[in-house]
Amino acid sequence: MRAVVARHRAATESLLAQLLPRVRNKVRYSLHCDSEVDDITQEALMAIVRGLPSYRGDGAFESWVDRVAGRVAFAASSRVRAERSQLNLEDDSAGLNSLPEEAPSSEDCLLRRQFAKLLEQLSDEQRRVLVLHHVQDMSVPEMAEQLGVPFETVRSRLRLGRAHLRALFLAQYGEEAEP
Repeated sequence: MRAVVARHRAATESLLAQLLPRVRNKVRYSLHCDSEVDDITQEALMAIVRGLPSYRGDGAFESWVDRVAGRVAFAASSRVRAERSQLNLEDDSAGLNSLPEEAPSSEDCLLRRQFAKLLEQLSDEQRRVLVLHHVQDMSVPEMAEQLGVPFETVRSRLRLGRAHLRALFLAQYGEEAEP
């Protein structure tokens, strides 16, 4: 860590290579637009490197990385949504949240893709709170603060999002697939 903070190139490159898959997954599950994932991942990695001097070491480094990546992805998502509303563009879902058509390399990869497709079907508000809570391990008060909405609104979105996701899962995969 000290070498990265001291701006040693090799140490920074090594850390970024190690963090890239984790950060990219966090960003991918936070965004509605796959075409932006690489750019936002790069922004998140830059924010992580810039923020390293402020990392106090109180918690797990990975948790701190997840929070930084989540905040960058959330800001990017908000920025895109604001630009759309400002330009009064309709949601063109043809290219949004599409997953690559490559054959999955493992069962885990397939399950993640299936889950991501189910998440696509949720409203932005429900998807965002589910990702913040279950992927980025944020508490309801933390989500309320980050989203700028009341505590009860976050709880409601979380409850409704879970119910909607469960219904979508059962409709798509049937009750026999339930764990």
